[in-house]
Amino acid sequence: MNIRRMLVALAIVLSLATTLRPSVAVSQTTRLYQQMTQTERAAFVAEQARAVARRMSGNDYQFTTAYENEIQKAVDFYVRRIGNNRGELPGTGDTRFIFERGQTTAPTLIRIFKARNVSPLIGLYLPMVESEYVNIQQPNSHGAVGMFQFVPQTGEHYGLKPDELVDVERSADAAARYVADSLDKFSRDRMKEALALLAYNRGANKVEHDVATVVNQQNSACSICALSEGRDKLDATFRNESVYYVPRFFAAAIIGENPQAFGLQMPALSSLEPKP
Repeated sequence: MNIRRMLVALAIVLSLATTLRPSVAVSQTTRLYQQMTQTERAAFVAEQARAVARRMSGNDYQFTTAYENEIQKAVDFYVRRIGNNRGELPGTGDTRFIFERGQTTAPTLIRIFKARNVSPLIGLYLPMVESEYVNIQQPNSHGAVGMFQFVPQTGEHYGLKPDELVDVERSADAAARYVADSLDKFSRDRMKEALALLAYNRGANKVEHDVATVVNQQNSACSICALSEGRDKLDATFRNESVYYVPRFFAAAIIGENPQAFGLQMPALSSLEPKP
């Protein structure tokens, strides 16, 4: 009789445990970034930024808290545009449309960047920052066009004819080679990927000068953080534009690799491998 009672009690405990576990898991997995407290958002961004860096480089980036805050501001910039019903215009359009465009080009970008031994994550989210996956035909004030925003001179250096600046596959291959060259240039830095991304916006020679100006033995553990925090020592273009470039890359990757956490009903872009 005692054994029977013990078995019944054990069955009840197991039943309760089984019933309760899923509800906890669901509450954790379905809670959106937009519903988190500020502290929870900060922790989420810090964790995911490091995960992106690890996948991209194989290294653990030692971001400072100040730099994580810059990435979070960039995440919030895109989050505020989710469902804003402002169309598809780069810079102001609905974030949902951005990632819909990204899904279309993702397999091509993954294939091309892999072929050049550059992380597919760079290939996926670099054009998000540059053009929000719009193959822009009209030159901007610097003459840049296309999804990867090549100016004619840089495009020519990487073998692109004028009409190929708006050819997504050819310009993607040129962008992959551009990044690969910058990775080689900054190969001694543990954060060479972040510096290569900055170089895509700013030029490798300028980034090299920036590093020489700001980075020292005390802050070299996170060179990209040091550049951000030492922005006042750098030129106006860095202060007004370039300083935001790498945080926006990480923000784009955090959202694109964790779309469900932001209420976006789509797969992670990196999962959209090209078909054999």
